[in-house]
Amino acid sequence: MNRFFEAVVNVFRIPDLRKRILFTLAILAVYRVGGHIPTPGINTGRLEDFFQQHRDTIFGFIDLFSGGMMRRLTIFALGIMPYITASIILQLLTVVIPTLEKLQKEGELGRRKITQWTRYLTIGLSLAQSFGIATSLQSSGDFVTNPGIGFILMTMLTLTTGTAFIMWLGEQISDRGIGNGMSLIIFAGIVVGLPSAIGNFVTNLSTGQWNALHVIIILVFMIVVVSFIVLVERGERRIPVQYAKRVVGRRMMGGQSTHLPLKVNAGGVIPPIFASSILAFPQTLAVLPVAKNNPWIMSMLSAIGPREPLYAVLFVAGIIFFCFFYVSIIFNPNEAADNMRKYGGFIPGIRPGKNTAEYMNKILTKITVVGGLYLSVLCLIPQIMLSGIALQHLPVVGGFIDNYFPRWLLDGLGVSFYFGGTSLLIVVGVAMDTANQVEAQLIMRHYEGFTPRSGRIRGRRTF
Repeated sequence: MNRFFEAVVNVFRIPDLRKRILFTLAILAVYRVGGHIPTPGINTGRLEDFFQQHRDTIFGFIDLFSGGMMRRLTIFALGIMPYITASIILQLLTVVIPTLEKLQKEGELGRRKITQWTRYLTIGLSLAQSFGIATSLQSSGDFVTNPGIGFILMTMLTLTTGTAFIMWLGEQISDRGIGNGMSLIIFAGIVVGLPSAIGNFVTNLSTGQWNALHVIIILVFMIVVVSFIVLVERGERRIPVQYAKRVVGRRMMGGQSTHLPLKVNAGGVIPPIFASSILAFPQTLAVLPVAKNNPWIMSMLSAIGPREPLYAVLFVAGIIFFCFFYVSIIFNPNEAADNMRKYGGFIPGIRPGKNTAEYMNKILTKITVVGGLYLSVLCLIPQIMLSGIALQHLPVVGGFIDNYFPRWLLDGLGVSFYFGGTSLLIVVGVAMDTANQVEAQLIMRHYEGFTPRSGRIRGRRTF
């Protein structure tokens, strides 16, 4: 603990690092100020009530990543989601478009070109989304005070400009701050609700709804969950790689041993986001009059509601599917095996070429399954704590489950676990990445880092 506090003090002893941190905090403050400026012509009270009533649909999912700005429709209501969507689209297109694949392999120049196209696609998506939001609000009730073409154009201009400005803020943090700008903006949008969560926690304790034992259990459980996330996010499978010695000119090259790291959760937060958004879409259809007037459609939609067993099964299946899908995009065993063979590398006991690719693919399949199950458990825990899983709705065995299964599993614990699985994964992951970047800056300047294993870089002795 003393080393941690010493590292925090060392952060502010370094002028360059201190300026970067203060600059990052200033940019995040600007982002939060913009989150309180409403879009002109909106009945914010009516809109907040609507989002509160439909928080289990796609509206609540979008509002989570906007930091609550969507329910008030501020100038930053679209948040960073258009940029994330554009980045994912271009990343997927690199698999099917050879031009993008070549640009990705061209180094810094290619990455700049892809970044430029990502910006253009972000603006296009923002215009399309803002137009859809404006027309939907104008035709769906008393959300708009002055409807008309002027309101639509003003909303498109305001929301698109807000997204472009957020994108610029994220790039400034990446260039002039401590880095990881886009992730820090998402991080700030999620943790902004932490004070209200603490307030609810204190209120439940003071009013007697929770006793001291409940508080201790909840705190211990949260610490265990966060520790579990840190453990798995740092976990990786290291495949040993040996490079043969070869003569290049008059020098002997190679001969060293290294490893190929394969992360347990290579997909990060992408699989839960995709699975959540797909399952939230049917609940959005329940708001439409066509679905409300059709009993068969409503029964199908209710069967995949947030508490239903079918929802949990589809959610887990979706997470595991997108884990495999995303890993297949970012890592190609055949290409990795070919590159290893070109540079004289091989895995001990495995023949180079096809056998190496099959060996890596086998290991990658195993750890991807583990990563998918880890994400599934992490995302289902908050649901069980809040509202449980309605296993009593299962046919045939529903009555037996309702009589003999524990009520905390069926009805939930009534605990508002503020950070859901997806948001908690983002918060912990971004915090770990930011701490690692600051620690790298400290070690580079011959200071001790946050962790005991970071040690101290020793300079050369002078005699």
